[in-house]
Amino acid sequence: MKKGILILAGVLAFTFTSCKDDAAKKVNEENVADAAERDAENSEFPVMTFTETEHDFGDINEGDVVEHNFKFKNTGSAPLVIVSAKGSCGCTVPEWPKEPIAPGEEGEMLVKFNSSGKPNQQNKQVTITANTEAGKEVIKIKAMVAPKAAAETAETGA
Repeated sequence: MKKGILILAGVLAFTFTSCKDDAAKKVNEENVADAAERDAENSEFPVMTFTETEHDFGDINEGDVVEHNFKFKNTGSAPLVIVSAKGSCGCTVPEWPKEPIAPGEEGEMLVKFNSSGKPNQQNKQVTITANTEAGKEVIKIKAMVAPKAAAETAETGA
């Protein structure tokens, strides 16, 4: 019992003494001024302007692999750097330019969709992480996937 009280007293003493410093007093005013100046200089961002942000593949058969090129232009005033692009599931795979896109230049993002095991209406999105002001951009694809059994019946005419 005495050991438990001693341990508890030690933990409490440590907790109260370690948190007594005021964090605001540790802020260096020179660093705050430098950060504000840096942020003011970095007010120019690239802008990813897509010719279309959504593509409809229409009716496709289950198992089809379809792809679409999303064209975009950097309409901002700084080079555009795409860090990553991720599909909302493993069936949607984007490919993007790894080099910076200069202001006024154009680029393409290829999005492939594999409809295997994806019957019925499909709505997928690709989230792009880039150095734009928002930091994230989204493009979307959709398709109506005919199930395999229905596709085979339509082909045989039965």
